[in-house]
Amino acid sequence: MSSSSRKAKNMNNNPIYKNPNSPIESRIKDLLSRMTFEATSHPTSQSIRDLSIGSILSVGGGGPFEKATSSDWIDMIDKFQNAALESRLGIPLLYGTDAVHGNNNVYGATVFPHNIGLGATRDAELVRRIGVATALEVRARGAQFTFAPCVAISSPNKSQKIRRQTCLPTF
Repeated sequence: MSSSSRKAKNMNNNPIYKNPNSPIESRIKDLLSRMTFEATSHPTSQSIRDLSIGSILSVGGGGPFEKATSSDWIDMIDKFQNAALESRLGIPLLYGTDAVHGNNNVYGATVFPHNIGLGATRDAELVRRIGVATALEVRARGAQFTFAPCVAISSPNKSQKIRRQTCLPTF
């Protein structure tokens, strides 16, 4: 078998980018060499199968259906993940959710106050515990990331609304 034949076989059957023992630089180079122009120029595209790469972010009540349980979310995210893994490159999907009130997209989940309410408690340990609980619950339903809790430091001089809603000192 010629060197080019072995290389072609390796390109199809044993992709370097899937080998955790290969150097990361080699894995990246191999993956990029397999990607189409569209896939490399639109890496945040939501197209799972066509571009073989992507992410989904569920926000504003987006999910399987109204009153969806954790099991319903897991089933939906698993279907998306399977579609991604069956794509040409088999790259797993990055799935995220907005959980500013906790894992509130799941029916019956604990709902926490919004960030401004948590900030008003001035209890950093409470906010940390809420963040841990939210992270564990969100991850258990299949999402890899969330936008919560959020640390947002605003200048009261720039917003009268912020000044009225907090007890921040005047700058």
